Amino acid sequence: MTATTPSLDISVVICAYTEARWSELVEAIRSVQDQTLPPFEIIVVVDNNPALLERARVELDVRVADNVEVRGLGGARNSGVAVSNGTIVAFLDDDAVADPDWLKRFSAAYENENVLGVGGAIEPVWLGGRPGWFPKEFDWVVGCTYEGMPDSTTPVRNLIGCNMSYRRDVLDALGGFRLGYGCDETEFCIRTRRRWPDGILLYDPGAKVSHLVPASRSRWRHFRSRCYFEGGSKAVVSWLVGSEDGLASERAYTRRVLPRAIGRGFSDAVARRDWAGLARAAAIMAGLTITAAGYLIGKLTVAKAADVRGWREVSGAGTQAV
Repeated sequence: MTATTPSLDISVVICAYTEARWSELVEAIRSVQDQTLPPFEIIVVVDNNPALLERARVELDVRVADNVEVRGLGGARNSGVAVSNGTIVAFLDDDAVADPDWLKRFSAAYENENVLGVGGAIEPVWLGGRPGWFPKEFDWVVGCTYEGMPDSTTPVRNLIGCNMSYRRDVLDALGGFRLGYGCDETEFCIRTRRRWPDGILLYDPGAKVSHLVPASRSRWRHFRSRCYFEGGSKAVVSWLVGSEDGLASERAYTRRVLPRAIGRGFSDAVARRDWAGLARAAAIMAGLTITAAGYLIGKLTVAKAADVRGWREVSGAGTQAV
């Protein structure tokens, strides 16, 4: 792929689905409008909510589009790409706020013609306070950067949906996202690297966004259900792209990051009398077990699991059995 870009115009797509996050959506838009490198355009895509769509069209001073594809983030992102005009398309969640230099850092990364996509760090903002038992290694449960991810700019297997961008040529050539929910960006990134093996998906932790975490997502019930769902999503991704690529990062994370984290939890309890360390160690072991169970069940019922996650077949892209 020839990735040279004559003009790095960046379209920003923000997906929204509920009026309950209206004020957060406004803040997300404002954070993009206040960038040191102005966006080419801002597009809000409303996912299956006519009332929100109408309000957005009346009250927001940005482009507003409806999700015309399958319900879910994948379809909404594809709908945003379809109406955008930038040579780069960046994605931000409706409950996230971008740092002022977010787009400037993205733009600088694309000066390397081998860079196909760029993402950045997602810092959690715990509205009810971070629970002492919640391990940083599982911040992916709330859609944020987690302990074990790189702390400097480096190529990665996949970017995280709340804070990512791609060249338009890449999005167009691959037909967009295939899953509506659950690891849709992971599957897309794996397809990207397979299509262009010499291409780079770059993670720049300096390109930061802050992501709100409501109190409801800091409870054990959400932790448990999200781990199980994520396990099922990994089963679907492995079905679509094969387990070697689908689980490569997860294997390294399980082997290297989690054992150290469990040991650190016990050490915190013994050496520092931080008894929440025991709870963090227990949460890691429980989270790993629940995620593995979700993966095994998802693998046994993969067609159903894919349907639940809004899978759509892209023309010319088949599936691989694990």
